[in-house]
Amino acid sequence: MPVQRLLLALALLLCAAPAAAQPSKAPEALGIAMEGYPYPAPVQFLPLTIQGQDVRMAYMDVPPAGKSNGRTVLLLHGKNFFGAYWRDTIRALSQAGYRVVVPDQIGFGKSSKPAIDYSFHLLASNTKRLLDQLGVQKVVVVGHSMGGMLATRFARQFPDVTTHLVLENPIGLEDYRFFVPYAATDDLYRGQLATTEEAIRKYQKTYYVAWRPEYEEYVQVLFRQTLSAEYPRAAWVSAATEQMIYQQPVVHEFPLVQAPVLLVIGQEDRTVVGRGRVAPEALPKYGQYPELGQRAAKAFPKATLVELPNVGHIPHFESPEKWHTALLGFLGK
Repeated sequence: MPVQRLLLALALLLCAAPAAAQPSKAPEALGIAMEGYPYPAPVQFLPLTIQGQDVRMAYMDVPPAGKSNGRTVLLLHGKNFFGAYWRDTIRALSQAGYRVVVPDQIGFGKSSKPAIDYSFHLLASNTKRLLDQLGVQKVVVVGHSMGGMLATRFARQFPDVTTHLVLENPIGLEDYRFFVPYAATDDLYRGQLATTEEAIRKYQKTYYVAWRPEYEEYVQVLFRQTLSAEYPRAAWVSAATEQMIYQQPVVHEFPLVQAPVLLVIGQEDRTVVGRGRVAPEALPKYGQYPELGQRAAKAFPKATLVELPNVGHIPHFESPEKWHTALLGFLGK
């Protein structure tokens, strides 16, 4: 009997072993077209032929939630993001009566990832073709980070279409070629191939004043794509579009923008594209968004500057109420 009791006790101990003792589940790969990743509205596709390649541009076309005011807002995402990260801004605009068009640029999000010659002119032209397809003749153009550079290019390329230009912590407020050493696209590509989960997280932490658990989602989207068999194609696009940012500045054209401009600048932002190639002792001179925002506001002919203290690179994440108040207030004037 004692032996039987001992065996029974051992069996109970084994059954009660904590789940933590089991090996943790490895992250699942995410396809570079983000198949299965939920967007806040239905995703449609515009077929395009670019440099001999047939591709598809993903987009959301969100109607007003209530009474329409007859106006359309175009939301342009940043380099390490995609249209879905605008979900709260989409909701705020839709509830205010706006139609909201949110593309994933070619090379990003759910859109195709071709190996092509990327340019802001090309991305702006693709976006104009989308608006033509949707029958949108006038649009408010809103761009965050890299999307701010693209929004500026769009406003310059299509001034008759752009009624207002809104820039949320755009990159490119200074010409990186003047102080960031050049790197070949092949070198940038090899760097992308070698990236790790922790490297992605470390970089994204520079976006924020304080890290929150919900920001981890955007780390995991990028990291899980590195586990895909198709990741080298996405890595090349990332390198090519970083080169686009470096080689195609828009800051010198700010005085030529005709539309009224809203600049919303998180004051703690210190983003510099290619910062790892800048000498550490020189870096504090650059990426100073409080100064850069004021300089840009003076360069645009018709600009309103909203400065957000204690906010970093993504105001629509860190301070959505103040961001939406500034955006809707500007558009309501």
